[in-house]
Amino acid sequence: ADLDRNQKIFCLLGQTPSQFDSATVMHNFVWSSHTTHIGTVFIASTDKGVCKITIPGQSKREFMNWLEKHAGLGSIAEDPKRHRRVAEELNRYFSRGLVRFHARLDPIGTAFQKQVWRELRKVRYGTTITYKELSKRIGKPGAYQSVGRANGANPLPIIIPCHRVIGSDSRLVGYAAGVKTKEFLLRLEGALLL
Repeated sequence: ADLDRNQKIFCLLGQTPSQFDSATVMHNFVWSSHTTHIGTVFIASTDKGVCKITIPGQSKREFMNWLEKHAGLGSIAEDPKRHRRVAEELNRYFSRGLVRFHARLDPIGTAFQKQVWRELRKVRYGTTITYKELSKRIGKPGAYQSVGRANGANPLPIIIPCHRVIGSDSRLVGYAAGVKTKEFLLRLEGALLL
């Protein structure tokens, strides 16, 4: 039945299923906002898991734009109670009481991005890795710039710890929420000296 529905959608769009990946066209999102120890975060999920989170300082408008871009023909609904567990985990993280997140995840991205993000989840709390080393770990040693772009597209910062990736010369570079935020998170984890 879903295939028939998707085929109808493709026809309406003037495309065949082989031209258009329905997974990128239709996502049903539920979102909420939560106050954490360091400010307000916005969290969204699909029925499979958490797919988007903001860092305090990122605007609601940016968050909603991301949802609208990725929802396609799907829906966006607010449920203030939906992500309490994730917000509690974030508060525990910011209080240094949590080193690994347990929420189910459903990051939205390309196959390459998801490969990078899976590997990022293996970088332990309190440690760092270079872009070059990360590219080696995914079996693409020369792709460190592409790895950097995948890192920058990470929709689940903190939970998928892209802040733990540093430049080859140990400089703090390339963080979507800014280098100061990256420095704050690495200091919080003890990866940088105070």
